[in-house]
Order: sequence, then C-alpha cells, then structure tokens
Amino acid sequence: MDIAIIGLGKMGANMAKRLLDGGHRVFVYTRSPEKVQRLVEQGAVGADSLEDLAGKLAPPRALWSMVPAGEPTETVLDSVAEFLSPGDTLIDGGNSNYKDTMRRATAFQAKGISLVDVGTSGGVWGLTQGYSMMVGGDAVAVERLSPIFKTLAPGENQGWGHVGPSGSGHFVKMVHNGIEYGMMQAYAEGFDILKAKQEFDLDLHQVAEIWRFGSVIRSWLLDLTARALEDDPNLGDIKAWVADSGEGRWTVADAIDLDVPAPVITLSLLMRFVSRQEESYAAKLLAAMRNQFGGHAVRKA
Repeated sequence: MDIAIIGLGKMGANMAKRLLDGGHRVFVYTRSPEKVQRLVEQGAVGADSLEDLAGKLAPPRALWSMVPAGEPTETVLDSVAEFLSPGDTLIDGGNSNYKDTMRRATAFQAKGISLVDVGTSGGVWGLTQGYSMMVGGDAVAVERLSPIFKTLAPGENQGWGHVGPSGSGHFVKMVHNGIEYGMMQAYAEGFDILKAKQEFDLDLHQVAEIWRFGSVIRSWLLDLTARALEDDPNLGDIKAWVADSGEGRWTVADAIDLDVPAPVITLSLLMRFVSRQEESYAAKLLAAMRNQFGGHAVRKA
C-alpha cells in the first residue's frame, strides 16, 4: 500500500521503517527536514509540507498521524484535511482522548473523510517486535488499511484488531495504559520492599531474572525492569519523579463516570503525583497533628 506518516518521533519513524521493510511505499513528513531526509535515504518519499504530502498520494489516500495528543493532533488533522477528498482516510495513532476522537470522526465524516483511531502500543521496541494496535472506526476503511496493520503488528493475525466504532480504539488504549500504571506500581513497590530488607543483601537484578522465567508474574515489564536493574541496581542517575501522559487520569475519570471501582489504577496514578512533591505539606500537617494530640516528637526542618 501507499501510506503517509506525519510525525517522525521515536514511534513514527520506527513505524515508517517497519512499513518500508514490509514492502509498502511510505511517504513521510515532519517539521524537521533532517528526520525526513534520514527516512528518504532508507527508501521513503519525503515531503516538505502537508499539502505536498497529500499531493504525492493517489486517491483514496491514507495518512497516519503520529503526533502528541491534544492541540498538536487537532492542528495536524484539521490542516491536512484541507487537502483531502471524499473517500480518503486519516489515521490517528496517538494517545488521543477517545471523546475528542468521536467528535473529530463526526466532523470528518461530514466531509466524506474517514477517521480511524489506532491505540498503538510497543514503544521503541515496536520496530523489531511489532506494535499492538487497537483499531476503531468504519469497518470498510479499516479493512482497506489491513495490510498496514498486518505489517506493523507482531504477526498478521496477532496483536491487532478492529475493536469497534470511532473512538473505541483510543478508549481501549486508554484502559490499557491505566492497567500499565497499576502493573508498574506493583513491580515498583515489590522491589522497594526487597531493597529495604537490607539484612539479606538481595541482588535485585538476580531476583528479576529468576522471576522472568516460569513465574506467574513474568511479563515484558519485568523483562524491562531486569534490564534497568542490570545497568544500575541502585538507579543512582534517576530522579524519583514520575510523569503521567494523561491516559491514567482519563481511565480513572471514566471509571468514576461508569461507577466501576478501580482502586489499583487510581492509587497508582496518585503515587505518580506523590513522586513530584519536593516536600509534602500534607505530611507536615500529619506530623503537626500527632504532636498536638499526643505530644509525639516532630523532626525539625
């Protein structure tokens, strides 16, 4: 197939490479000419603007956006749609809020343009291992794009699927990321307990390697944990500050709206907030209250 990739960050560029390796004709554009040129040297067709990109493709066109969620995605999709025709398809492979996706799909449908939302997981390993893709949108458009998904996925019929109408792909990816938060937090807490048991002087990398094989808690996240602990068991160069990119918050908000209890995901999100506090006012106040009612000692700053 002919496919255009807009946005050549770590995932976008690697997806373009995997598609090239799979025999597709890949057209690329991003604001950095150097990134475009690197892929041109590997066989892609470069463009110097969104209009140029759309003009190089023969209808019905397929253009895949891999830019950050929110305003960047909104701007890219609206801008490139100006150069498209009825029957063309836009693909949003970023972590957009599914409600935004549903709104955009309705707006583009009025212009005869299909919007397919693809929740994409795999990170920097997707180039070699393949990407997990949760696809939402019109069934006809999804079927036409299936050669692309089969190439990007770990196997032709593995790791991807059409999960439902517009917005459903991003909704499933949102919950996927919420689960990811909980799993990461559980591993982090477990290894923290192991590290605190100083009398055993445990080799945390060794423990991770043992658990990777045959254990009921083995997973790709554990594989990556072992890799990180091998490089530096004390993680001395890493600050204990954890970001969140939005999907965990959205998952918690939807759980509340749906009256679904999700304590593990919710607490894992809140722990990321705790990691960003240089000094906790709440903890200070707790210490002050204990001192007030029980005369318990407080540590002075």
